[in-house]
Amino acid sequence: MSTVWLIACVIAIALAGFFAGRMRALSSAGDNRRALHSLPNYYGWNVALKVMTPALGLLVIWLVAQPLWLSTTLANNFPEGAVAEDTSLSLVMTDVRRVAEGLDRAVAQGVMSEAETGTIRAETTNVREVLAEAGVALGSDVSPEVLRSAQDYRALASTGNLWRSIAIIGVALLGLGWALRETSASFRARNTVEQGVLAILVFAASIAILTTIGIVLSLIFNTVEFFRLYPALEFFTLLEWAPSFSGRGGASSLGILPLLWGTLYISFVALLVAVPIGIFAAVYLSEYASPTVRSIAKPMLEVLAGIPTIVYGLFALLTVGPLLMSVFGDDGLGWMQGQRAVITAGIAMGIMLIPFVSSLSDDIINAVPQSLRDGSYGLGATQSETIRQVVLPAALPGIVGAILLAASRAIGETMIVVLGAGAAARLSLNPFEAMTTVTAKIVSQLTGDSDFASPEALVAFALGVTLFVITLGLNVLALGIVRKYREQYE
Repeated sequence: MSTVWLIACVIAIALAGFFAGRMRALSSAGDNRRALHSLPNYYGWNVALKVMTPALGLLVIWLVAQPLWLSTTLANNFPEGAVAEDTSLSLVMTDVRRVAEGLDRAVAQGVMSEAETGTIRAETTNVREVLAEAGVALGSDVSPEVLRSAQDYRALASTGNLWRSIAIIGVALLGLGWALRETSASFRARNTVEQGVLAILVFAASIAILTTIGIVLSLIFNTVEFFRLYPALEFFTLLEWAPSFSGRGGASSLGILPLLWGTLYISFVALLVAVPIGIFAAVYLSEYASPTVRSIAKPMLEVLAGIPTIVYGLFALLTVGPLLMSVFGDDGLGWMQGQRAVITAGIAMGIMLIPFVSSLSDDIINAVPQSLRDGSYGLGATQSETIRQVVLPAALPGIVGAILLAASRAIGETMIVVLGAGAAARLSLNPFEAMTTVTAKIVSQLTGDSDFASPEALVAFALGVTLFVITLGLNVLALGIVRKYREQYE
């Protein structure tokens, strides 16, 4: 039974249990609702939860454990020396799963019968052509070991799916019987259901927390492994970024300072664009715009926040870069040698950050008490004087927090930098030169041709940890400033 049909069966049992539990509770009270401890629906939900929770929980565990068990079991089909030195066992198992899925599709489309899938041999049949008829394309011929493992994979998976269906439906029925047995007029169904829902909410929150912890730990462990292979002092002090992949000769110079400089420089240019425009837009929307104009302009401004960053990258590459070249390039002032430069990425990123600054600043300015404005007007100040000398100073802590949040967003940007700033790691003050950032190098280091266990690949995790610490510090600082501001006026 497929996973979808299995989930449908569990839901059907839970739905039947809901009505059965409700009816059993009413019958135990002689159809007198006042004799029940809880409302009738609580008895139904008690049965439904005790059917679905253990059954679906077992399904999740089974879906995770069965592929691991199959990979461990089928690894014995590949004796030592059967796997090429430049190929890992995980890649071979990927081929096994693709061939197994191809055989399933061939049976479903009538290309071959179920009996033929168990007797086909790679030595006598071109399995690649057979699977191609079923619409499964393989990059190379199928070896006998892979085909035999794929046949074993299908057999073991079929058996595992059968036992999975039996176990999950059995657990659902056991939960149904257990819940119906305890259903009575005196049963505290509401308390049980509320505790169950609370447990589900805690579990959902725990997934988010554990995922965050897992991400951080994976970064830390790989960073520690990197510093075992490469000196930490050189990583944080060298002024050169020159990774040398295996087979190309030379020693790698993996200094993070040029990347940090490029990251901070591009972010600074972006903030020079976003902060003035964003704050001016926020002041206009909150103090000058009419309700009609505000209802139209604010949503249109915030549309910029929903545009994918790859679009901004293309905008930097196809629009901002050529425009700057026409002014500062060889045909103009001669300062700019190519379209990819710090200023190109900075302007595009600044446009992307405008809604972050304006929206947060607008909310903060609106939070300034009206009594401050009225007091300023009562002393004879004009509207512009009130904004400049009363509203903006009162909103300044929150605006600073909004700017820091935008800065952390800029530091973590990747696609705009890749398309707009280039890939050169250098220390320079010239905004018309190409530079790169930490995020761009993380992408390039993990997509190169080096061994994943080499320093050139593991350095991406050290870069990630450094960037994580920087952005975390900015976020904590920004949220602290905003919280202090809110406590002052709420």
